[in-house]
Amino acid sequence: MIEKTLVLIKPDGVQRGLIGRILARFEDVGLKIIGMKMVWIDKEFAKQHYTEDITIRRGEKVRNLLLDFIVEGPVVALCIEGINAIENVRKMVGSTEPKAALPGTIRGDFSHVSFAYADTKSQAIKNLIHASADAKDAAVEVKLWFTAKELHTYKSVHDIHVL
Repeated sequence: MIEKTLVLIKPDGVQRGLIGRILARFEDVGLKIIGMKMVWIDKEFAKQHYTEDITIRRGEKVRNLLLDFIVEGPVVALCIEGINAIENVRKMVGSTEPKAALPGTIRGDFSHVSFAYADTKSQAIKNLIHASADAKDAAVEVKLWFTAKELHTYKSVHDIHVL
């Protein structure tokens, strides 16, 4: 099943100069980047991304910390397409808590902070990257971050060998 999913390289990933290394991981496995842009979002846009649903799941304090964090600097937004892209990207990204992320995942290789440490600093956990949780979230998030004109179809070498 060919799917589209949203990936955000968060301000900490941009500030640390990890954009290219993260992009390469997705391309290396044959996932296709069909949309990409760097944006510095404002709080109103951030609230559309981190909706009230997150308050229900994680609490108002966590949502507010996430809102503050995502507007700290530019974000690289990606729309990634591929076979089971949502599940594959989530596996590649690793656990939301970097401390628990396995080696070989993006968070496991490039970060190590724990929820407990972030709590002591009263800040959102710096975990480099966001990936859509499921097909419903992916559909909403891709549409929020990209217009139809910003998404591109093209053949890659992987289309020849995989599809």
